Amino acid sequence: MFLNCHTWFSLRYGTFSVEDLCVLAKKNGMEAIAVTDINNTSACMNFVKEASAFGIKPLIGIDFRNGVSQQYVGIARNNIGFRQLNEHLSAHLHQHSAFEDNAPDLSDCYIIYPFEKVVKTKKKHFRKNEFIGVSVETLRQLKFSTYLRFSHKLILLQTVSFRNKKDFNAHRLLRAIDKNTLLSKLPRDEEGSINQQMISLQEIHKAFEDYPFILNNTQNLIESCEIKFGFGKDRLNRNLQIYGKSKQEDENLLKKLCKENLPKRYPEASQVVRDRIEKELKAIFNLGFVSYFLINYDIIQYARSKNYPYIGRGSGANSIVAYIIGITNVDPIELDLYFERFLNESRKSPPDFDIDFSWKDRQDVTDYIFRRHKNTALMGTYVTFKRRAVVREIGKVFGLPKENIDKLSAGFFDFEQLDHLEQLVIRYSGLITGFPNYLSVHSGGILILNDSVYNYSGTFMPPKGFATVQVDMNISEEVGIHKFDILAQRGLSKITDAIEIIKQNQPEAHIEDIDNVAVFKNDPEINNLLRAGDCMGVFYIESPAMRGLFQKLQTQSYLELVAASSIIRPGVSNGGMKEEYIQRHRNPQRRRQAHPVLYEILAETYGVMVYQEDVLKVAHYFAGLSFEEADVLRRGMSGKKTSKGQIDKIERKFRDNCRERGYDVTLINEVWDQIASFAGYAFPKGHSASYAVESYQSLYLKRYFPLEFMVAALNNGGGFYDVETYIQEIRKCGGIVHAPCINNSDHPNVIRGRDIFLGFAYIKELELKVIQRILENRQFFGSFRSLDDFIDRVEISIDQLSLLLKINAFRFTGLDKHHLLWKAHFKLNHNKTNSTQALLFRTPHKDFDLPEFSFDFLVEAYDQMELLGFPLCSHFDLLKNNLQPTVKAKDLKNYIGKEISIYGNLITAKRTPTVNNKYMYFGTFFDQHNDIFDTVSFPGVAEKYPLRSKGIFLCYGKVVEEFGYIAVNLKWISRQETAGDPRRTERSRVLK
Repeated sequence: MFLNCHTWFSLRYGTFSVEDLCVLAKKNGMEAIAVTDINNTSACMNFVKEASAFGIKPLIGIDFRNGVSQQYVGIARNNIGFRQLNEHLSAHLHQHSAFEDNAPDLSDCYIIYPFEKVVKTKKKHFRKNEFIGVSVETLRQLKFSTYLRFSHKLILLQTVSFRNKKDFNAHRLLRAIDKNTLLSKLPRDEEGSINQQMISLQEIHKAFEDYPFILNNTQNLIESCEIKFGFGKDRLNRNLQIYGKSKQEDENLLKKLCKENLPKRYPEASQVVRDRIEKELKAIFNLGFVSYFLINYDIIQYARSKNYPYIGRGSGANSIVAYIIGITNVDPIELDLYFERFLNESRKSPPDFDIDFSWKDRQDVTDYIFRRHKNTALMGTYVTFKRRAVVREIGKVFGLPKENIDKLSAGFFDFEQLDHLEQLVIRYSGLITGFPNYLSVHSGGILILNDSVYNYSGTFMPPKGFATVQVDMNISEEVGIHKFDILAQRGLSKITDAIEIIKQNQPEAHIEDIDNVAVFKNDPEINNLLRAGDCMGVFYIESPAMRGLFQKLQTQSYLELVAASSIIRPGVSNGGMKEEYIQRHRNPQRRRQAHPVLYEILAETYGVMVYQEDVLKVAHYFAGLSFEEADVLRRGMSGKKTSKGQIDKIERKFRDNCRERGYDVTLINEVWDQIASFAGYAFPKGHSASYAVESYQSLYLKRYFPLEFMVAALNNGGGFYDVETYIQEIRKCGGIVHAPCINNSDHPNVIRGRDIFLGFAYIKELELKVIQRILENRQFFGSFRSLDDFIDRVEISIDQLSLLLKINAFRFTGLDKHHLLWKAHFKLNHNKTNSTQALLFRTPHKDFDLPEFSFDFLVEAYDQMELLGFPLCSHFDLLKNNLQPTVKAKDLKNYIGKEISIYGNLITAKRTPTVNNKYMYFGTFFDQHNDIFDTVSFPGVAEKYPLRSKGIFLCYGKVVEEFGYIAVNLKWISRQETAGDPRRTERSRVLK
């Protein structure tokens, strides 16, 4: 009966979910309602799915508004009408244009104009499918209106936005947040009416007892609407079904590609390989996933034509067909990748092909996909309100001072000690947390559909410039829409850029074919880097946690790297399986503790579940679940959405089957707990193997061309660590790092021999246009000969020139930078830039007699910290006091079990919660000799000596060792004082 219901997808307006709306409708005896969110269709398909469980007939549509001004409501009469509404909405959202007062002719929709709008515009002519919407409040005006004679056009349009006063208050806060204004200054016309609530059928009939025809018209409209989508088991595959001209042609093409490419991957293919190919092709044909493979193949072919590097991963990396035709570079036979993780007869969705491209190339690949296929869009996602952010927003809306907002956001308060407004902030932030805040773009999902995108959703146009659906991957998969994952990462461009830099810096050097990973896997020099954890700059494996794990495992092979990449994940780690795997890996005797059935199923990982497919194997072979049940369990434990109660039902069957097989209760609980700990965090083995290939490529470059590789890493945004840490690594590799130089630097970093010149991009507040002018002028007219020459050739303000002089970019002149700064101020007007007009005759510059300036390396260091964010000298050189004799990081192995002191420059610290809700720190430091060491601060020490900010610390603690990995269990730390900027000291003395 209610044809204008809003959910919280009426963004920053609505106040409850689809499920809450269904509960409300059921409570009020509604048999049919319509979800019509404001300029949004995010809730529509989910409402159609959920409504049946509540016995409610679902109607869907859109509330078309300009801001909060309601123009009209569109209701889909059928699926065609829903598409028409989506097309109309999307056209306006793409162009950011206002909706007209009158709707276009949408033949399969009903258009309802609110009574107030009709009166205001004096609308007299209505199409057959257009109506006038009357609410309980406007009924009083209708009695005295000429529109009463339009009896066949009048229907009920009672807006539902709130359940109660609390919802209305939350709505007002959302509107104030949206308008960025104080709640007290929120314009009345920017908020809805508190009367926009659902009332019972009895109240409706009582209000309209004199106008029964209005309710009859409404009921007739409801009965004429029917919208259908198949969900879950009833869904169809909505992805593009035919890649070429016919299904048979597609099947023949995939067979042909396998046949042509087989010799490249397997020059002497065994029967095992041929049987696996036949098995896969049969499954792919039967399940209708041929076009999915061909589309991914086409994307890869385009990337190859452009020489774009890529990595194919995901569950599709378990496929031998994908390996043969080049979608992935992981050999499923070599790695014994589990077929059923990739495809099984019960699987309804295609396998996941996550294809990583360089962050520089992904945009062009996406553009190709949109040009190549008609019904294409990016996958949407919802960015929700987070607790701390909501506290800040509501605090600002209430006008609280910044210090009060900071206190509430940080969570350091006693609720009972808060004043009334502060308590309201906490209460309403708890209510609003989790609401959708705005629509965004999925990290890599692209939809390529068999029919129009608008059959399922409206689209908006984000800055990326590609139409993006208003629904997320969960409801999309429920209805049969499966995304293609086209992702971006910086690791690939590190590799390609490093190779180009090597060619420029060492033209005579021999570079191995970067795709010939087999050579790298068997290189002891590269495997030694793994074993030592010397992987800084290497994509995915450079973190302190990975370094420590490599040392514990003594990782020295490709397969061991694949396992390490998975057991570092929280699911394996938190379940205690990481420690057990390490123990069994290092101690063969320990492997005997594994249950014989589990050891047989998981022989490669010593009976320990490490990969996603291990859940499938254990559920099927250990507990006797069907592959369909095992896959549902695997999806549920890897964070995929499953039906309500499905996991509970499977858990009961899992336990019952295990008891029937005679397993001990303790073992059953232990195995189930391991499976449960995987929730949301496990990797498929093929996924880890794909990453390991890329890691080996980077390790090769790091081992044999460390300086070029580290420069490429910096030029691509670094990685886990900050810029200063990578610069420290460059020095450790023998590089000499220079501040930006006007004649040697570029926008990125440049290497010449062993000299690395930092890029102009690092200089804070140096404008891009100034950098471009410098580089263009230098390219056309050669190096700058002096400051005067630079001033004559480059248009620049004194403020911008001062930045270059302070960083000592003109040191080639041999003059002190302070001297040059004075000269620059004399030669350039403070308020103007020099002319860009080319000079036919240059006027000689006046020179000035200047006093001698004193130089202090501390001044240089502080200028570098101000402009670059870090000094180019060692932080240890900046300490106020001399260092005392202490242990060196490289000698810690000689002090195991002893308490020692060691100086360290903090690189990074990870704060980790403990089981009893306390926290501890894992710290990583450089000592004064550029060697790394790790520390552990247990809760008592962590609370007393938190590692919250960087600096140099004197660390005191006990040296401990675990499987060759050495750390210092801290007892206390003491921050060392840095010498101050001498200019400030002098200024302070003068002021005194």
